[in-house]
Amino acid sequence: MRILFIGDIVGRPGRKAVSKLLPCLSDDYGPFDFVIVNAENSAGGKGLTKPIVDGLLRLGVDAITTGNHVWGQREIFNFIDDVPNLVRPANFPAGAPGHGWIVVSNAAGAKLGVVNIAGQVYMENFNNPFHTLNEILTEIREQTPCIFLDFHAEATAEKIAMGWHADGRVSAVVGTHTHVQTADERILPQGTAYITDVGMTGPHDSVIGTKTEMVLHRFLTMLPIRHEVAKGDIILCAVIIELDEQTGKACSIQRIRLPLSEETN
Repeated sequence: MRILFIGDIVGRPGRKAVSKLLPCLSDDYGPFDFVIVNAENSAGGKGLTKPIVDGLLRLGVDAITTGNHVWGQREIFNFIDDVPNLVRPANFPAGAPGHGWIVVSNAAGAKLGVVNIAGQVYMENFNNPFHTLNEILTEIREQTPCIFLDFHAEATAEKIAMGWHADGRVSAVVGTHTHVQTADERILPQGTAYITDVGMTGPHDSVIGTKTEMVLHRFLTMLPIRHEVAKGDIILCAVIIELDEQTGKACSIQRIRLPLSEETN
């Protein structure tokens, strides 16, 4: 089983990169059994909208993960319960709308569990992410041994700890949220693919997606600013993970960093 996961899509530039480069990825690295994207920053840098969700699904995306900015656009409350491919962090308090994990199937009948969990360190008051994973794994494993976890967290140490906590119990732990691709992809001893952060899909001439001059003004003056998505140097960051479909163990993980060239643009 081959999985393509595209890191945090930021604003219109990130959506453009996915639209233009996903066919290239499929030609050069595919075919993929499942395509997953993190889209919590896809609407103007915060949240997502129904047209954006529909557009990603039309491109062939099988599952959409999010994070702490999932409620960034208020209209999401009108549709999150009705989109079976959309996942929000599973460790929100009980009763939150949406789904914390899903199982998606493809035309060949393969099944993949997709879990979204948020970290606690330097984040909102989410429920304990480690306990949350423990609570939901049994139910997912009744449907498939192949389980993909998007751990949306700030602290590197917390992400690494989750990798070791989940090793051998899920197929892959990929970090999102910090928008900077790390070079520590590996297969952990018990067969779980791991990377601390997949990286951002969007404008890299920026400060993690926001216009540089605005962020510098904030740091220099300590005055509040209105964040705006930058535009330049659009890059798609992703990982390709190959699994043994029978055991759910990872066979390989590969980092991808693909620029949106003028020819592609």
